[in-house]
Amino acid sequence: MFYLKDKEVSLREFSIGDIDNKVEWINDERNNKYLHYDIPICKEKTMVWFKNKSKNRLDCVIEYNGIPVGLIGFASIDEVNQKAEYYISMGRHDFKQKGIATRATRLILKYAFNELNLNKVYLNVDEENTIACRMYEKIGFHIEGRFKKDLFHKGNFINRCRYAIFNENII
Repeated sequence: MFYLKDKEVSLREFSIGDIDNKVEWINDERNNKYLHYDIPICKEKTMVWFKNKSKNRLDCVIEYNGIPVGLIGFASIDEVNQKAEYYISMGRHDFKQKGIATRATRLILKYAFNELNLNKVYLNVDEENTIACRMYEKIGFHIEGRFKKDLFHKGNFINRCRYAIFNENII
C-alpha cells in the first residue's frame, strides 16, 4: 500500500472506503468551482470508476494528523515520456489555507521524481484560480502556456494555464 508522510501531512492510497468523502467533497459547491466534469457525482458511478480505473494513475487521500482532508494524485503517468498529470482537491474547508496542500504537493513531487523517475509533472488550471496558481508557483511550477477559451463550461469559455515542473526544478 502506498504511503508517504512528513510531520503531520500524509498521503495514502485512495481506497474503497474513501468514496463517500470523495463524493461529498466534489459535490460541495465551495470545492467544485474549478472542476470541469459532470457534477454532481454519485456513489455508484464513483464505485465503478474505482473498480475500473487505469493502472497509469496514482490516487491518494491527503491526511492531516490522520484526518482525511483532500485528494491528490496523478491522472496520467506516462512512463515512456517520463511525465504525469498532477491534480489536487482539498475537501475539508477547515483545513484549507494552512499549507497542507503545499506540503502534500511537495511529498507527491518528491515521490514522482525519486521513485517514479519522472522528468516532468504538469497540470492545467483555470486562469481565475489564483489561489492555486500562487501555490504552484511557490512550489516551483512554471507556466508553459496559456490557453484562451480552452473549455466551454456552464455557458462560458474558460481560459486555462498549463504549468509544469521538472525534476531539476524541485524546491
